[in-house]
Amino acid sequence: MEVVRFTLNGDPVEAGVRAGETLVQTLRERFGLTGTKQGCDLGDCGACTVLFDGEPVLSCLVLAADAEGHSVVTIEGLSNGEELHPVQKAFLDEGAVQCGYCTPGMVLTTTALLDANPDPTEAEIRRALSGNLCRCTGYTKIVRAVRRAAEASRADGRGGE
Repeated sequence: MEVVRFTLNGDPVEAGVRAGETLVQTLRERFGLTGTKQGCDLGDCGACTVLFDGEPVLSCLVLAADAEGHSVVTIEGLSNGEELHPVQKAFLDEGAVQCGYCTPGMVLTTTALLDANPDPTEAEIRRALSGNLCRCTGYTKIVRAVRRAAEASRADGRGGE
């Protein structure tokens, strides 16, 4: 076991991890953060997306040991207590949650997109979400949710943070 220290959802944490243990395994098994879904384990579906130093990464492809000294945000760390993040609220308001399995990865990818680009075009939205697969929908509601979140973030001054 190797001890890894990093910031998780704003709090400093440490965990003993096995050689070869992935970040998604650590988040789910050691911290009980099951919002990060373990999907394909190949980096194809996006269900395990987390923000790693603010950038969306596939946590099934990141070794837990590589989190040493970094910041990781999961879906559980996005809201402010009971107050949903604008992206979470937009996904709910637009009915873009379907079964919910892909939703955490979609929401975190959207958050990173809007932090970098507060006014994305539909093509930019679709490109950003291209690594997040949803088998329940044709993405129409998801794209609408991203647009709604962008509008809400710009309206409250959060866009581009």
